[in-house]
Amino acid sequence: MELKLKRPLAFFDLETTGLNTTNDRIIEISVLKISPNGSEEQRTWLLNPEMPISAESTAVHGYDDASVAHQPTFRDKASEISSFLNNCDLAGYNILKFDIPILVEEFLRVDYDFDINNRDFIDVMNIFMKMEPRTLKGAYRFFCHAELQGAHGATADTKATYDVLKAMLSHYEGVLYEDAKGEKSQGPVNDMKQLAAFSAHHRNADLSGQIVFDDEGKEVFQFGKHKGKRVEDVFRKEPAYYAWIMNSDFPRYTKKVVTAIKLRMGGLMARF
Repeated sequence: MELKLKRPLAFFDLETTGLNTTNDRIIEISVLKISPNGSEEQRTWLLNPEMPISAESTAVHGYDDASVAHQPTFRDKASEISSFLNNCDLAGYNILKFDIPILVEEFLRVDYDFDINNRDFIDVMNIFMKMEPRTLKGAYRFFCHAELQGAHGATADTKATYDVLKAMLSHYEGVLYEDAKGEKSQGPVNDMKQLAAFSAHHRNADLSGQIVFDDEGKEVFQFGKHKGKRVEDVFRKEPAYYAWIMNSDFPRYTKKVVTAIKLRMGGLMARF
């Protein structure tokens, strides 16, 4: 179906130094501008973000500090980017929560007046989520082709979840899955260990995901000022951080995990 446009619609996507919309910076911005007459124009800018690129981000998009060191900055290209987006409505995937906030922050950071008033924002992800709700009821409708009766009752929900999983495995049989690095591998398969690994977002060290394992099997914080740092490294440089965790409102199991790490480092008496 062709779009009915009264003015240009700019689909845009960002690659960034990280996921913090306030502090992280844009490395790459690509814009596909669709005009009301159906013509298309694509522009892409590679930028020096003027701050370190996190290893996690490099693993996703491939850009590191050296690869963008000699590129222009956002300040250098702000006027050009703004001009290309002039009088455009904006579209993209997850732009309301991420791309638009970080783009606007970049313009404000260089004191450039990028007006977002009177623009329409089309978030394709939100349309997808509303049409295919990420709920058990939505999954049952999509995979089992029926309406779930008695939703939110424990008995009905357990049986429905079982039915959905079986239907999923049939639906995705032989389908390849592309991970965050762009590498393709087998999607969900009928093996419980592989299925457990596939269904996890991270390799959690605790149950709540406050601490995860990195690629080398070392525990890494997923919260706070030390997010992304190895637990052992933090405890060596800032021993008081352990006490802060133990005295804060973290799950008991998370505290058990950090205590085990501290014991392994020889920082506590065995009675703890």
